[in-house]
Amino acid sequence: MSGLDTHSAPDDPNAGSGKGRSRSRPRTQATAWFGTLGQLDFDIDFFEKLLARSPQSLEGLRVLAELVSKKGLVTRAVELDRRIVQLQPDDFLARYNLACSLARAGCADEAIDALSRAILLGYDDLDHMEADPDLESLRTHPDFLALLGE
Repeated sequence: MSGLDTHSAPDDPNAGSGKGRSRSRPRTQATAWFGTLGQLDFDIDFFEKLLARSPQSLEGLRVLAELVSKKGLVTRAVELDRRIVQLQPDDFLARYNLACSLARAGCADEAIDALSRAILLGYDDLDHMEADPDLESLRTHPDFLALLGE
C-alpha cells in the first residue's frame, strides 16, 4: 500500500493526503509579498495601470476616484474628479463627487461652486447632501446652508 489512503470516506479530512500532512502549499516569496498588499491598494494599483493604458476611460476614472477617496488620498481624488467633470460636464453626480473631494481637501468655496452646479444640473437629494460626511467641513458655511434652503 502506498503512503496515500485512497479508501477513506469522502468526508475524511485526511483522505488522499496521508496521515497528518497539511494540504496547504508552502508560502513562497510571491505569496508573502501579495499577502502584505491590502485589497484596496491592489485595486488602486490595478485601476492606475488601466488608466495609464486608457486615460479617457470614464468608468476607470470613476472607480479609481472612489477607491482613492476611500483610501484618503484626497489630492488624487480631486484630480480624478476634475478629469471626470471635464469628460462629463453636465453630469450632476460628477459635480457632486467633485464637491465632496474638494470639501475633504479643504477647498470650501470651490466645493460650494461644484455643489451649486450639481443642483443646477439636477441633483436634488438635499437630505443626503445635508448628512454626507464628506461635506462635514461645509456644515456651517453660509452658502452651504443657503443651498439647503436653511
